Amino acid sequence: MNPYTLSPDMNGEGLHLGIVRARYNEEIGLSELEACVAELAELGVDERDVMVVSVPGALELGVTLAQMAETFEFDALIALGAVIRGQTYHFEIVSNESASAISRVALETGIPIANGVLTTDTDEQAQARAVDKGRDCARAAVEMANLVAALEPESDDDDEDEDLDDEE
Repeated sequence: MNPYTLSPDMNGEGLHLGIVRARYNEEIGLSELEACVAELAELGVDERDVMVVSVPGALELGVTLAQMAETFEFDALIALGAVIRGQTYHFEIVSNESASAISRVALETGIPIANGVLTTDTDEQAQARAVDKGRDCARAAVEMANLVAALEPESDDDDEDEDLDDEE
């Protein structure tokens, strides 16, 4: 058996991407952003085709991503930030709810979202992972934008012509 296999397409040329960065734990988010933007450039994404916005914290990512996705101007989105465990249950709420919102927006809109919100026990763990996570999100966004485009049904121009003939 030799099934048709779509290989990962890492060519970012012509893609329009949006990045939403949580400002809470700013140093980590900025490290992620710098690495992400640098990797997007390496993948061929034109900097003029990237929009970066920031929000107060991880809980605000979902609504912003939803607004951006609903414009249908973006081929993929990227969420960046860090939630670091504290002494209260708040860590679990923020981690779970932000991840849930990010997934929900992607599933409801069909726009891929690379989730780069780090959830760690310490600042040191987050700092150690920030650069790699930023790069990983850039690669995931480009790959998924291309995959979604490749999976879109081809329009059948003959059917459209028939529909126009029926209207006349």
